Amino acid sequence: MASAHQRALDLHRARYGTTPTRVASAPGRVNLIGEHTDYNDGHVLPLALPMRTVITVEPTDGPVTLVSEAFGETSFDPSTPASTSTGWARYVHGAVELARREGYEVLPWRGVVTTDVPVGASLSSSAALEMAALLAACPAGGAPPPASLARLGQRVENEVIGLGTGIMDQLVSAAAIDGAALLIDCRSLDTRPVPLPAGVSVVVVDTGTRRELETSAYDERRADCAEAARLLGVDALRDAAPDDWRRLDGRVAMRARHVLGEQVRVAGAVEAMIVGDVATLGRLMNESHDSLRDDYEVSSPALDAMVRATRDLPGCLGARMTGGGFAGCIVALVADAAVAGFSRELVATYREPAEQPSTEPIAVMAVRPSPGAYVESVD
Repeated sequence: MASAHQRALDLHRARYGTTPTRVASAPGRVNLIGEHTDYNDGHVLPLALPMRTVITVEPTDGPVTLVSEAFGETSFDPSTPASTSTGWARYVHGAVELARREGYEVLPWRGVVTTDVPVGASLSSSAALEMAALLAACPAGGAPPPASLARLGQRVENEVIGLGTGIMDQLVSAAAIDGAALLIDCRSLDTRPVPLPAGVSVVVVDTGTRRELETSAYDERRADCAEAARLLGVDALRDAAPDDWRRLDGRVAMRARHVLGEQVRVAGAVEAMIVGDVATLGRLMNESHDSLRDDYEVSSPALDAMVRATRDLPGCLGARMTGGGFAGCIVALVADAAVAGFSRELVATYREPAEQPSTEPIAVMAVRPSPGAYVESVD
C-alpha cells in the first residue's frame, strides 16, 4: 500500500481536482518504558513510529472542510466551538479552537486526512491527529514550537475530548528525533535523544484487540496517584523516594510502587542504552510489564498472552505492554538476526485468549525511530 503521504496527495487531487499547497504530517508513537509516569510529572522513553497521520492543506475562503480516508467528511467554521463537532472531527476542530484562543492565526482550508497509525491500538493515533491538525491549521512558518504544540494537543485531550491524559504522546509526536528514542521530563518538558543500541530492533506487536480509553479506570488511577502524593507530602509522585510506597497501604501503595519503580526503570533503561547493555534493557522492560499487570492493573488477557508468547521466542530480550493498557499493542526488544524468525513463529504459534479475542488482524512490525511532526510545501 502507498504511504499515508502519497495517499493524501492522491485523494486530495481526486476529491477537489487541485493540488494542496502544504502537507502536515505527524507520527504515532510506541513507548519503550515509562508507562503512566507522565501524569505524575515523571520520565518516559518513547519513540516516534514510521506510521504517520497526514493532512493536506489548500486555503479557502469558506469553512474548514476535510475528508477522512476512513471516517467520512466534516466541515466547520473555525470560529465556532469544537463542541459542535463529533468523532474524529472534534480533535481537529478542538486543535483549531485552542490555537485561535492562544492567538495563533488560523486560516480556513480544505484537505484530506489519511493515516497509517492503527486506531485504538495504544500507538497514539489521537496525538498524531492533533499534531498534524495544529500544523495544518497554522500558516506556514506560524505554527507553535514543539513543546507549545504538544501542550495544545494535550489540552485538546483534556479540555475538548475530556480525557485527563499526560503530555508524552503529543510531545514525542511533535519533537521526536530521527533514529533515537526520546527521553522526556514530563514536568520541565526537557527532551534528550537516546539512540537504540546496535544489534537490536524494536518490534511492535498488535494483538488485534481494540479499546476506547477506559476513562473510569484511567481516572481512578490518576486519583490514586494524586492521593499517594498527598499522603507522602510531595507535589507529584516523581518527587518521592523509590521506597516511599512502603509508607502507604492497599491500592494506593500498589499504584505508587509501580510509578516509583517505573521512574527507576526509565533511568536504568537510558543508562543501559548508552552503554549498549541490551540484556539489562530487556530485563527492565519485562519488569515494567509485570508491574503494570500486578500493581497498576492495566494489562489484559490478550496483552499478557502476547507478552508471554514473545518472551518464549529465540532472540527476544524483553517485552511489555505499551500505552494506556487494557488492549492494543505490546513492544519487544529483539536481536536483529532473529527478527524475521521471531515474526514468523509468533504469528504461527500465538493463540488469543478466549476472554479477549482479537477484532483486527494480528500484526508484527519491526520499527525504527522516526522524526516528529513537520509541515512541508507541495511543489
